[in-house]
This record gives sequence, C-alpha cells and structure tokens, in this order.
Amino acid sequence: MALATNLGFPRVGVDRELKKAQEAFWRGDKSAAELEQTAFTLRQRHWQLQHEAGIDHIPVNDFSLYDHVLDTIAMTGSIPPRYGFNQSGKKTDKQVDLNTYFAMARGRQAAGVDVVAMEMTKWFDTNYHYIVPEFYQDTHFSLASHKVIDQFIEAKKQGLAHPRPVLLGPVSFLLLGKSYSKDLNKLDLLADLLKVYQQVLSKLEAAGAEWVQIDEPCLVLDLDAEIQQAYKTAYQQLAAHLAKNKKLKLLLTTYFGDLGNNLELALSLPVAGVHLDLIRAPQQLDQVTNEITADKYLSMGVIDGRNVWKTDFNHALVLINKALDKISSDHLFIAPSCSLLHSPVDLDQETSLDSRIKNWLAFAKQKLAEIKLLTDAANGDINQVAFAENQTAMRAKSTSELIHNPDVKSAVAKVDEPMLQRKQPYALRAKLQRASLQLPILPTTTIGSFPQTKDVRQARARFKKGELNAAEYQQFLQEKTKETIEIQEELDIDMLVHGEFERNDMVEYFGEQLDGFIFTRNGWVQSYGSRCVKPPIIFGDVARPKPMTVAWSSYAQSLTKRLVKGMLTGPITILQWSFVRNDQPRSETCRQIALAIRQEVIDLETAGIKAIQIDEPAIREGLPLRKADWADYLSWAVDAFRLSAAGVKDETQIHTHMCYSEFNDIIQAISDLDADVISIETSRSAMELLDAFVEFQYPNDIGPGVYDIHSPRVPKTEEMVHLLEKALKVIKAEQVWVNPDCGLKTRDWPEVKEALGQMVAATKQLRQKMSA
Repeated sequence: MALATNLGFPRVGVDRELKKAQEAFWRGDKSAAELEQTAFTLRQRHWQLQHEAGIDHIPVNDFSLYDHVLDTIAMTGSIPPRYGFNQSGKKTDKQVDLNTYFAMARGRQAAGVDVVAMEMTKWFDTNYHYIVPEFYQDTHFSLASHKVIDQFIEAKKQGLAHPRPVLLGPVSFLLLGKSYSKDLNKLDLLADLLKVYQQVLSKLEAAGAEWVQIDEPCLVLDLDAEIQQAYKTAYQQLAAHLAKNKKLKLLLTTYFGDLGNNLELALSLPVAGVHLDLIRAPQQLDQVTNEITADKYLSMGVIDGRNVWKTDFNHALVLINKALDKISSDHLFIAPSCSLLHSPVDLDQETSLDSRIKNWLAFAKQKLAEIKLLTDAANGDINQVAFAENQTAMRAKSTSELIHNPDVKSAVAKVDEPMLQRKQPYALRAKLQRASLQLPILPTTTIGSFPQTKDVRQARARFKKGELNAAEYQQFLQEKTKETIEIQEELDIDMLVHGEFERNDMVEYFGEQLDGFIFTRNGWVQSYGSRCVKPPIIFGDVARPKPMTVAWSSYAQSLTKRLVKGMLTGPITILQWSFVRNDQPRSETCRQIALAIRQEVIDLETAGIKAIQIDEPAIREGLPLRKADWADYLSWAVDAFRLSAAGVKDETQIHTHMCYSEFNDIIQAISDLDADVISIETSRSAMELLDAFVEFQYPNDIGPGVYDIHSPRVPKTEEMVHLLEKALKVIKAEQVWVNPDCGLKTRDWPEVKEALGQMVAATKQLRQKMSA
C-alpha cells in the first residue's frame, strides 16, 4: 500500500504562539522553561493534527525555535569562535545552550558581552531566511545538540507509530555555508562532519527510528563534478555506517526544482528512497520511473507546499498512476512538494473570506487531507464525493468573472519599450537631481519604516474592531508621523521618511488597495525567527482603483522643509511575497502589478515628492535555481521594475532597496534597473556584499547598510565609521549614501534613536575628515 507522508509542518502556530513566546523570552517576560513549554505544546498539537489526518510518516525535528539551518549548526557544534562556546577548539560533549543559540541568530549585547549575529540570507527562492553557517580552517564538528533525538523520543512517547526525523543533509549544509578562511574548500570539512551525522543516525536507530528524511535541496542546483563526487562520498559513508543493521532507511529529499543533470546521481546514491518535487518539475517523473531500481522507494510531491490553491486531484492522479505503472504501490509515498513550512496553518480559521474564492484554497491542514485522499486513491479507494467536489472547484476557478478584467489585459497589451525608459541616462539625471535636492556629501536616510510599537499595533487592532472610528485612527497616525518627522530632524537625518505607521506589512498594505487581491486574518507564514508575514493571495487581474500612499507622503512633506521620500513596494517583491495565481505566467501578473505601481509613482511626483523609493528586496529571491532559466526571469523582472519607475521626470530621484541577497549573480540586472540610488544590506557581511558592485563598477549611487537592524545590538560609532571607510576606499564619496541595512519596523525606539544617532555621528566624522 502507498503511504501518506509529510515533509514538514508550520512551526509558528495558528495564532503565532511561537512568535509571542520567543519575543516574550527575549524581553525577559518568559523563562526558558516557559518558552520550551510553548514549543512542546505546539509540537504535540501539530503531530496530533497530522495523525488525525491519516498521515503515516509524520516529520519530527522540522520544528525549530528559530531556524532549521541554525539547528544544524548547533547539532554539528560548528559554533563560530566569537560566541565563546568552545574556546579550546576541540571536540567536546558540551551542548549548545539557549543563550548561545539566540546569540548566533540575533547577536547579544548584555553583561559585558557584545557579539554580532551570524549572516542571514534567503532559503533558495523563498521568502524564508536562514542563518548562514560559518566555516573556518580550524572548524571541528561535534554533536552539540541532541534536539533531533529528543524530539523523536518525544514523538514516540506521544504515541506516533512512525515518526520520521528530518535532517538537513551534510552536503547541502556545507554548500549553504560560507568560508571565512582563505583558501578553505568547504567540502574538505565533509569527512569530519559525517562523523556527527553517523552519531546522530546511530542514536536515532537506537531510539527506534525506521526512516530518516535527509534533505538535500542543493541537488536541484547546477553542481560541478567535485560537488557531485562529494554527494557520492557522503552517502557511501553513511550507507556503510548504516549497513551494520538494516533497520534504518534514508529518504533523500529534494525540492524547489528539477534534479536535471543531477537525477542519475540522486538515483545512484545508496539511500532507500528519493523524494521529487512534482509541482515545480513534473517533467522529471518519466525519467525517474524508468531508471529507479525496484528496491527504492519513490516519494511523490504532488501537493503544492508553497502555494495556497487546492490540488487538482485529476491532474495529481495522472502522475500517481504513471508512477504506479512502473513502481509497486508499497514503494510509493504521497507527499507535498516540500515542507508545509511555507503554507499558512488552517483555512478553517478564515471566516471572512469570499466563499467563492475560499473554495479554491487549501492551507497546511487542508493539504494533509489532500495527501490522504490521494493516497487512498493510489490504493484504489477513490472518494467519489471528494473528487467530484474538487473538480467542481477547479471548473469554478477557471471560469470565474472574479479573475478576469479586460481593461487590465488591454492596458498591459499597450505597454511598449518607451514606457520602460527614463528620459536621459543616469549621469545626466544625477546632475539634475543634485542641483534640485541640494543634499550634503554622504547623505543620510533610512529604509522606510520606523518602530511599530505596542500602541501602534493596538490602535490598528482597535480600528479594525470598530473601537476607533476613521477620524480617530487618522489623527493617531498623523500624530505618530509628526513625532517621527521631528525625531529624524532632531537626529539631523538628511532625507526623511514618514514612518509607515498606517502599514501593517509592506506587501499586504498595497495588496489591500489593489483589485485582484484577497487577504486572510490568520494566514501567517514564518519569514525568519519570530518574524511572520501574512502574504496576500493574488487571485485575479491586478488594478489600482485609486492612489495608495500619496496622502501620507504629502502630509509628511508638509511637516518639514527637509526632503521626504515616498515609499512603495516594487512589483517583483509584491509578486514574490504573495501567493500568486497559478492560471497564467508569473511574468504577466508582475506586469499588471508594475502598471499599478507606475500610476502611484506618477501621482507621488505630481504631489511634489522629489524622491521615491521602490523597494525590491525579493528580486534576487525570484531568480530561478538553474542558470539556464535566469535570462528569461531577469528580462521580465527588470522590465517590470523599469515600467513602474520610468514615468517620472529626470529630476525625480528613484531609490530602491535590496537586502539579504548575493548580488554577484545578478549585478548586471541590478544595473539595468537604472535606479538612481540603491540601498543594500552589508552590515552582517562587513561590507563584503558590496564587492559585487565594486567589481562591476556600478555607476549609480549606493547606500551600503552600516548597521544590522535585525539584531537588538546597538553598534558603536567607530564600527560604522570603519564600515563606511571600507566602502569609501572602493566607491567614490559622491556615490555613497548612509543608511541602516533595512527598515526599523521591528525595533524599539530607544535602540533606534541611539543607533541612528551613532550613524549620523559617524557620517559627520567622515565629512569632517573629507573637508580637512
């Protein structure tokens, strides 16, 4: 019989219980024991939910207090030296404590301790962020966290028959990390790392594990011969270790793309089973079913783990039956394409959605039911009622008038090349802008948002409940905006922002004002750590009925003689950070969004706003995982940004912002965006991410972030001076802006004021040096 399986479940809880407990612990309002109790309760609840849904293999160790890659750093004892975890540098039995764990994620500044956080970047092409492992010439691995074993035993005690531990595979772990020693080949660390994995597998086998899900997502990337050989070496050694007893089986799990030229490699590895993402890459099934050996299990990812649309049962069953033609059902697992980490928890919580659109959706809980129904169908037991209801929903979605807007389609069809071009090249625009804006050398600014403190969140909640009327809420927001303008003036920041207090989220805020979007109340998805987002759902053609930000930018500008930037989210980021309709190409949806943003940009300029920031932190995230697919994506992504930005006069300065990305791969495309100013995250990498711009000789203005806003740590003035001096060694002073590396929404006012004060002080020091 085929088995119903899952690869991972959302961690945060339907009411973001984990987020609330994490932040209470960081504030000192909860003890470590209370945080662990919340985590325990969530795990128990989620396991029980999967058990009741009929899932045969339930994942364990998919739960994390912050990030699963950080958990692997802890498990392997690869703690960077600055955290003081193992000063001797030798293998020990010491276990990673909670303070060290969170210090790696967030930095730590307390009781004489002052350490920065580890780097963070995007998990493949998702909006999830992971902590980047650090590797040094003298890195030694040791089993420094028993979390995976402990959670497996915990699941067994709960009564789960077949809990399946999840591990990030050793080769992907090394590839996702970063070398901090000159000439270090990360793969040279593999032999030592495998000893820890062997220990873990032995302990799991001793505890009664039957299967271990070992995730190797890097197998869907372009890999050279050395990396392919590392996979062979790693799994041959693990197989030899497991050969001592044959009870424990490994499921090699890949997702987010096509194995492509790594397919033969993956099938040749000595593992018991292989998982395929058949949502992103259904085309790989034919080759796999032809080449997979009879003794191997195939896990079929036929439910979309990254989107919210119901599975088309008939389409999924075609794939399943194709597999059954070649593979015995007792060697078949039915599964989501990837972990359900990327899905909201429960559609049943959404009591206010348009019932017509709700009937097209499935969240994590509902996807479990889909897995079970398709597994039963694979075993010959088709639920005719459920299948009929599914097909009715599929037909209703494809023909609904809610989806199609002929005016939008007509406007997109009229977009031509001149609409994508500024009137003059950057060099000429820059002269006009400097004359118009009259800013000092090294102008200071921020990325956009300011602290969304408890009173802001409470006022928004009261307004939504009807406890504040529109006039009262408007007055509250105006007061917060006025305070923020005054604070920025007191800090002597050159280009101000209005603070974005009216915005709940940088994508949700815009989607709420655009046609073609629908919103959930509890559709939370983890972005990193305690940061959760509630992605909009794009179900139809996108249009802008009226201006979205003009009133707030105009109000802020009326309060000051200094320049105030208009703040917008760009079309690629709105696309990437939404659940996107799956009935037309993403490029088409993106162009619709770009037209809407273009209208807003023109209206801001007409209202007297002289600088407009169009944030695109997700443009690198959207890059396909295979290089062969890059050119097509970058072509339509760049065009979408240019379409949104190019409708203004040359004197109007267009800014953009990008964060937590490797820019080397797309530096030409970034240049092609033709933004007048780009601000980037560089603080966690100590300006290393600036190298791509330097090597490329990027011609436009750059604002390299001088402090990490994702850490509560307040950097010293001299640290920012040092970072700026590094930047000024390789970039002309006329090109450099000074700013934090991201928005300040998640921080508290005392640390924000202190950090921005240090930033301005650092800037003034450098201005004095330059004028001396």
